[in-house]
Amino acid sequence: MGVLDRFRLDGKVALVTGGSRGLGLQIAQGLGEAGAAVAITARKEEGLREAEEQLRSQGIRCLALRCDVTDYDQVVATVNQVVEALGGLDILVNNAGATWGAPLFEIPLEAWDKVIRTNLHGTFYMSREAARVMVDRGRGGRIINVASVAGLRGSDPRVMQTLPYNTSKAGVINFTRDLAAKLAEYGITVNCIAPGFFPTKMTRGILAQYRPLIEQSVPLRRLGGERDLQGAVLLFASEAGSYITGQVLAIDGGITAV
Repeated sequence: MGVLDRFRLDGKVALVTGGSRGLGLQIAQGLGEAGAAVAITARKEEGLREAEEQLRSQGIRCLALRCDVTDYDQVVATVNQVVEALGGLDILVNNAGATWGAPLFEIPLEAWDKVIRTNLHGTFYMSREAARVMVDRGRGGRIINVASVAGLRGSDPRVMQTLPYNTSKAGVINFTRDLAAKLAEYGITVNCIAPGFFPTKMTRGILAQYRPLIEQSVPLRRLGGERDLQGAVLLFASEAGSYITGQVLAIDGGITAV
């Protein structure tokens, strides 16, 4: 097998949570272009069918399922549906996420709970059920978590008053490391990407106010583009990354380098 062949995902099945738009849809597209059948989930029906049609129009075998990752019963049902419809589950990308912006003393307690439940509970629920399938099948697997550079360090309070989000993403990073140690014996790798600033619905408000300031803080002097996450995810998802586990890769234009 040549080196480029090791990046192919033919015959693999991937599940991308939060896959109806933004980074999740970009990731799903990249995995599908590499040959995987792709299931995408979203909490709301809005946009889910459109994303499914978009992926199918590109020749990607796709299944769209409504799923709230904070509801454990829905997670179990969704994983079972993917296995039944697509014939297995080899790759999980935990992308579904939530945020809340407010100064410390103005953060509603229910907002803190929502962000933690989505970003941490949801990642745990999906990882456990996907890993259960992977272990039972005995063929190994790949789990890729989407954190953020905000989980690697503190952030400028002028730009990001997002303490719940930053805290949850730091949790995702160490969850990745420990789960990698726990699943290694089954041939399942667990890795994490930490994106910097990308234009998405989640970052729309911040970018509307601070885009010039943010771009000046990025050594490459630009935001992330539609293709900038796909290569890293493909590395972690494919045989090319089979000896990489428990790692966190910042895809941030150099923000964390300075």
